[in-house]
Amino acid sequence: MSDNDFTRADVCAAAIADAFKDDGEIFASPMGLLPMLGVRLAKLTTNPDLVISDGESLFLAGVPPLFAKADVVEGWIPFRRVFDVVAYGKRHVMMGATQVDRHGNQNISAIGDFAQPKRQLLGSRGAPGNTVNNRTSYWVTKHSARVFVEQVDIVSGVGPRRAKEAGVAASRFNDIHRIVTNLAVLDVNGPDDTVRLLSVHPGVTVEEVVEATGFTLDVPADVPTTREPTYEELVIIREMLDPKGMRFREVPQPEAAR
Repeated sequence: MSDNDFTRADVCAAAIADAFKDDGEIFASPMGLLPMLGVRLAKLTTNPDLVISDGESLFLAGVPPLFAKADVVEGWIPFRRVFDVVAYGKRHVMMGATQVDRHGNQNISAIGDFAQPKRQLLGSRGAPGNTVNNRTSYWVTKHSARVFVEQVDIVSGVGPRRAKEAGVAASRFNDIHRIVTNLAVLDVNGPDDTVRLLSVHPGVTVEEVVEATGFTLDVPADVPTTREPTYEELVIIREMLDPKGMRFREVPQPEAAR
């Protein structure tokens, strides 16, 4: 394996890890396969103080492979205790998003009119509480104009502009940190709290990201390329955390690499 022997899924995992690298001692709460991989990568590299769980009821002292049985357990966090952590704020959650609009609002509830939606999704679940109490990031497996829309059909997760309009109770701890997709890394620090392009993944152009976004994206004059994963990170991903290659379920390998 060489330093440049990486896939798009590896780049996404490293980008997700970077979203958690400066958090210090905080409960990392990833939802989904790539977020779980990225958080565990961060725990083993840039932020060993991260507190991680098995996603069900246990705090982990060790860092097991994806979906493997916990090897070392250091605490218990049943579902009801998660709400205590949400209210306390020492948590960084990475959620999925069916829609994200130009002001960073997220929708996982339904598609279409609220009174008679075309498609029912998960429901808001913990998204409102997460976004007004905890640092929140999003993972999008397929960056497209169907996901990145001018205005979400239903607001599940609250973006910074809407939080400010609602008052200090909603805005005080609102922190939409990163949006990582299969094409790019973004945040909501553009003009008037809009989505801004931070980097494009290796092999992706700015024009491709703009074309796949259904609103006017804030694009700085100089957009860097998302960093490549290091050799150490590739070893950790491939030999320790995801030897079965489950990450390719969300970000498939190129045909030539299979």
